[in-house]
Amino acid sequence: LQREYDAVVIGAGHNGLVAAAYLQQAGLRTAVLEKRHVLGGAAVTEEIVPGFKFSRASYLLSLLRPQIYADLELQRHGLRVLARDPYSFTPLLEDRSPPRSLLLGHDMAQTQQQIAQFSQKDAQAYPEYEAFMGRMVLALDPLLDAPPVDTAALGKGSLLQQLRNLQTLKPLLQAGLALGRQLPHYYEVLTAPISKILDHWFESEPLKATLATDAVIGAMASPHTPGSGYVLLHHVMGELEGRRGAWGYVAGGMGALSQAIAQAATARGAHIFAEKAVCHVLLGRDREAQGVVLQDGTEVRSKLVLSNASPQITFLELIPQEQLPKDFVQRIRQVDTCSPVTKINVAVDRLPSFLAAPNARDGQPLPHHQCSIHLNCEGTQLLHQAFTEAAQGHPSSRPMIELCIPSVLDPGLAPPGCHVVSLFTQYTPSVLAGGRPWDEQARNAYADTVFDCIEDYAPGFKASVIGRDILTPPDLERIFGLPGGNIFHGGMSLDQLYFARPAPSYSGYRSPIPGLYLCGSGAHPGGGVMGAAGRNAAQVAVKDFRHL
Repeated sequence: LQREYDAVVIGAGHNGLVAAAYLQQAGLRTAVLEKRHVLGGAAVTEEIVPGFKFSRASYLLSLLRPQIYADLELQRHGLRVLARDPYSFTPLLEDRSPPRSLLLGHDMAQTQQQIAQFSQKDAQAYPEYEAFMGRMVLALDPLLDAPPVDTAALGKGSLLQQLRNLQTLKPLLQAGLALGRQLPHYYEVLTAPISKILDHWFESEPLKATLATDAVIGAMASPHTPGSGYVLLHHVMGELEGRRGAWGYVAGGMGALSQAIAQAATARGAHIFAEKAVCHVLLGRDREAQGVVLQDGTEVRSKLVLSNASPQITFLELIPQEQLPKDFVQRIRQVDTCSPVTKINVAVDRLPSFLAAPNARDGQPLPHHQCSIHLNCEGTQLLHQAFTEAAQGHPSSRPMIELCIPSVLDPGLAPPGCHVVSLFTQYTPSVLAGGRPWDEQARNAYADTVFDCIEDYAPGFKASVIGRDILTPPDLERIFGLPGGNIFHGGMSLDQLYFARPAPSYSGYRSPIPGLYLCGSGAHPGGGVMGAAGRNAAQVAVKDFRHL
């Protein structure tokens, strides 16, 4: 580790690594400092049960910007993504033998056939719904790859400067024009509860509940919460191998993605260090960032500091409060980081066999095993009920469960015949009713609830479990630095997006401290393994560096 760089990045989450690669490519000598022993932030592969490799936190890939794949040549650096088709499976608990289930895939005719079991009308409406959402995603796409419009700068400077500043409106105008005459309908999608939007299109509950999961995932919100529509859009904004809205597994787990980005950065000359915890940002006489101090007292000087930590850690822990505007500090403290997510990683000795789609005699994977498997999704009311319990401080008695088995497509993640199961579950309050802590007893009780639910759909599941790793909101905060356990570094509600992320007038990656930039999920455009915040922040920082 050298004593001086042009730029230092705090935290080697995927956004920090992306930022480092772009900074170094622009000719800035860059160092990345990560406090954990592994790179990748929440995008890591960890062997928690011997022989079983888990994507311990984030577990699927779709949102990574196509530009980043190309610019950083991630495939050349070893990234392999395993596409899933079919991609969604919702088995039902019902008094029929066998119970019905809903399987969605990229073959539209087959998907319509599946939907028709529940409603002929919905089967006909589905392609139109997909096209409607697809147009909206295409329109919003340009907003992801540029900083939000700097409204403060619009009326300032010489006439030429003002005209230049108008350029920043381009992505917004592009989006507006693309939405065109349909704008009022799209406005509704952004602001309404997703249940209202889905009720407009469909009548069958299993279909609506399955689609609604994308609108509440990671959010302490119910399908009836206004604005949940945007979160759904955020999750269908990605593409995989040119297929819009598709999600896939990363071969080798999510850590392999972080490794590929790290290799792209190192190949360009960046220095990346694990087990180097930053304890504060160094400030100069004019309150400008001048580097960082590590926990062991080492000073690393730099002209720019980019923080991939959350806004809360960056501004409330790494900077002395008196150096920041009071109003700004208050804004950061008030960011809603409430998160309902408990992630459970499970090692099993055989594939789950669902009543709605029993395994073959040889126990080999069937098409639905590669899917995101949605449990307790018989209807949106169930999701709302699960939310209501958590809002009162009680973990859901019938949680929303998204079960994934990446080892079906990537057998190397587990010993022969065994599998790794990822359970993304909600809703769990970060503070339990009566202020009870999430102790060992509370964590195991909730995990048992989840396992009991799975057992109802797939008898024999509990007997197949070899080991489990339970990550409640406080665990996600402690291990991964996610504020309140929030996987997006702060809720993705409309009042915390675009202009207002992380705080009004600071949405363009710059902060009240000159030379300090935010480059993580707490900045525009928000969470998910997207890389956009890292790339955009690096571009803003490079521009400023040229003027130093």
